[in-house]
Amino acid sequence: MPDATNRDPTLSESMGQTLDSLLSRIHSLGATPEETDAGQFEAEKLDSTHSGVAAGSHGGRRPSLSGLSTNAGSLNGDSSPSSEVDVVVKESIQKGPSEREFAPNQSLQSDQLQSSANQPSDLVDGMQDLNGLPISASHRKAVQVPAEAVSVQSCKTQAAGDCVSEDRVQGAIGDDAFVPCRDEPWRPEEPSSAAADGVNETLLEAIVYRFLLSIGEATGREIADQVKLPFLMVQPILNRLKMEQNVAYKSATSTNDYLYVLTSNGRQIARNHSRDCSYFGACPVPLEQYIESVRLQSIEGQYPKRKDLESAFSDLLINSKMLEKLGPAIASGKGMFLFGYPGNGKTSIAERVTQAFGRYIWIPRAVEVSGEVMRLWDPMSHTLEMPEASSGLFDASRFDKRWVRIRRPTIIAGGELTMEMLEVQHNHETSISESPLQLKSNCGTLVVDDFGRQKMRVDELLNRWIVPLEKRYDFLNLASGKKIQVPFDQMVVFSTNLEPKDLVDDAFLRRIPYKIEAENPPESDFRKLFELMCGVVGVPYRSSAIDYLLEKHYKPTGRPMRMCHPRDLLLQVKHYCLYNDLPIELDDRYLDFACENYFSVM
Repeated sequence: MPDATNRDPTLSESMGQTLDSLLSRIHSLGATPEETDAGQFEAEKLDSTHSGVAAGSHGGRRPSLSGLSTNAGSLNGDSSPSSEVDVVVKESIQKGPSEREFAPNQSLQSDQLQSSANQPSDLVDGMQDLNGLPISASHRKAVQVPAEAVSVQSCKTQAAGDCVSEDRVQGAIGDDAFVPCRDEPWRPEEPSSAAADGVNETLLEAIVYRFLLSIGEATGREIADQVKLPFLMVQPILNRLKMEQNVAYKSATSTNDYLYVLTSNGRQIARNHSRDCSYFGACPVPLEQYIESVRLQSIEGQYPKRKDLESAFSDLLINSKMLEKLGPAIASGKGMFLFGYPGNGKTSIAERVTQAFGRYIWIPRAVEVSGEVMRLWDPMSHTLEMPEASSGLFDASRFDKRWVRIRRPTIIAGGELTMEMLEVQHNHETSISESPLQLKSNCGTLVVDDFGRQKMRVDELLNRWIVPLEKRYDFLNLASGKKIQVPFDQMVVFSTNLEPKDLVDDAFLRRIPYKIEAENPPESDFRKLFELMCGVVGVPYRSSAIDYLLEKHYKPTGRPMRMCHPRDLLLQVKHYCLYNDLPIELDDRYLDFACENYFSVM
């Protein structure tokens, strides 16, 4: 064997830098070389016959990884220096030596890493040292890697000292790493620790108790999936509950996990928690984190352009004059009054306002305020749009599972709107609170349709929102009596058939800067709308039939043309033909029948 003094200095320096980088990554994940739980890292001195370091130079102590990187420069072998640095990962003792070896540059899946984290040391022959030479089982200890660690790529130390190419790393990680954009300006990062991510461990423990009481038994990973937190954050709580004899192991699983059940004492504790609150869903997010997320995803400051509005209203027929009025109002992100005669598309316009802004936002499933749980995600009001899984070996787009990605919300409240819907609704039986409409519509649009026809008086609604509309924040009262400040960050659209000045006073109108009238369409737009709706409804278009309709049923009586008339009249024609088993066509007789029914009391 060549003398250690003849080692290649370039190779030694490169290997030392690589191991120092790995050690920094380990420490950033919260693991230390002395830890003995999952994620423990240990290193044993290398055989002096292969490393060039005299046996016993460590004084009988196990060297840390930093020491290993210091001595890496003294490694040499019989053959030419290896071009790769490999990290040996400890595997289950049931596997053969060939299964415990990883080819150069082979990445490790997080499930494999977690599976190996709790196994006893299994030292086998056939491993290699950093120079590619065999290491005997008695002179090597495996190095464990936590499940959270990123894939360890072997770094090519070619003659020029170059590392693996960028394309190769990107191929292993995947092309789906999150990049902020207008459609998705922010994404919650996967939590790493309870303290850093504001997890209320007392509340989390109570949720685990309630879940096990409800389901009877569950594995550790099933519990972690229920609370939407990484398993390594939940495992210490389960270990503590086991030491306190409040949970017990029913059996082990094939994935180095356990099936947990409550003990008699644990069931009593769980019943006490259930009497206080019955919630056992995803771990709630602190209110402060939600407020910050609203700031990062706000509609203010986006200033959609003309092309954005044209895309949002592409399925509607809107003349250029109306679009010129809507553009600045939508770009401002402030309140807007849409008024005019019924049937001119006010509600349709209000529903599409949100599409002019970015496509997605993230909201928490539930929010925690001083130990109280308030649900925010509502499947009835929000449209779920979760990101697709990464296509690479590793999921580079990992996110906090306590949050969900939805389409920017458009919440519509009509005549059913009451004052209770604008406050936190607390269920005294379950002790779970439901967030109000304005909180669910943050970063989107809140449409108050048929304004002036609600069960509540108009002045009550105005007094409730007169400050939030100007200050952009609101105050909510919790069941405990505590008052909290929350963002009021949405575009409020009041749609009404009544004249705004007959509904509200000047003080309120001042806080709604844009008042836009949805006017009756001109004849050219009316004809164009008939042509478009014929294709939608499935009735062949005939221009002479529209001439007949206007000359007989509109102009003689001075009947105003409305945007809804083409659709409603064509549907009546179609239903008449289907009922009488007639060919569907735009015949003058069918139009007479439709107008007689439709305008009989109008």
